[in-house]
Amino acid sequence: MCANCGCQGEAKATVLNLQTGILTAITPADEHKGDAHSSHGHVHGDGMRHNHAPDHLVPHRHGGDEDDHNHVHPDHHHHHAHGHQDVDSLDHEHGPLRDSLSIEARILAKNDVLAAKNRAWFSGREILALNFVSSPGSGKTTLLERTIVSLASELSLFVIEGDQATANDGERIRVAGAPVVQVNTGTGCHLDADMVARGLSELKPGLGAVVFIENVGNLVCPALFDLGERAKAVIFSATEGEDKPLKYAHMFRSAALVILNKIDLLPHLEFSVARAIANVRQVNPDVTVLEISALTGEGLENWYDWIRHQAAAVRQSAFV
Repeated sequence: MCANCGCQGEAKATVLNLQTGILTAITPADEHKGDAHSSHGHVHGDGMRHNHAPDHLVPHRHGGDEDDHNHVHPDHHHHHAHGHQDVDSLDHEHGPLRDSLSIEARILAKNDVLAAKNRAWFSGREILALNFVSSPGSGKTTLLERTIVSLASELSLFVIEGDQATANDGERIRVAGAPVVQVNTGTGCHLDADMVARGLSELKPGLGAVVFIENVGNLVCPALFDLGERAKAVIFSATEGEDKPLKYAHMFRSAALVILNKIDLLPHLEFSVARAIANVRQVNPDVTVLEISALTGEGLENWYDWIRHQAAAVRQSAFV
């Protein structure tokens, strides 16, 4: 998992506001600044660092109430006989594996706390947040460009654009007409909740907006990291093979929407739409599936209607 991959490398993430040109580095030092563009944190006695989302994203109570901050503490480790298969059953002979699992659990626990804060922030402002995930080259950015051009007159649209490097896709989104921040993850293979919070602090989407989060092209790690979104939308194209949902079942299982893109290429491919959708249903029986061509526009009205329905549901949920 991410504790063992490039996400823990030396290259640091950055946030580029493409409206202002301001570039902000996401580094451990930022955790102590506590300004409007960074999270602030502290270190517990056991050495575990805990971060808070940016102040203006999360309402704070003052006056010393002990409920002011949520803390995530590591589990207390204890040993069991080898017959048990849980994490705490690992003894000193399995130290490296145990340490790796502990790090992974802490990373995800920390992320979940920040994702919950993002979700509360979205909910309080009736903002629809959608997490776009896919393999590289599936057509996420092209789909967003078409969506912005078509819906900008009726919805307030904002984009957090995620890539390891370059602002190429962010520039495409800016030209299409939506406010956008580019988050470059360096060696990271996914966005996390803290990166999204930092992006939001630059974007400042208003009441009732729609925020599209275009994740890094990867169908593995983004499935594990909650960003505080209302729903994940998985995009895969007819050029990728019918068995993609079976190969990356965890990602497809976590999706509320699956978009099959590039159907304009079907006459030139050996690809069965029926078989591909059957594979999607095998791992996620209740998911909504749409067939589109982001290039020609075929099927996009169904996609737009889905966004409208989700945005309306978010507004309605504010009164429940």
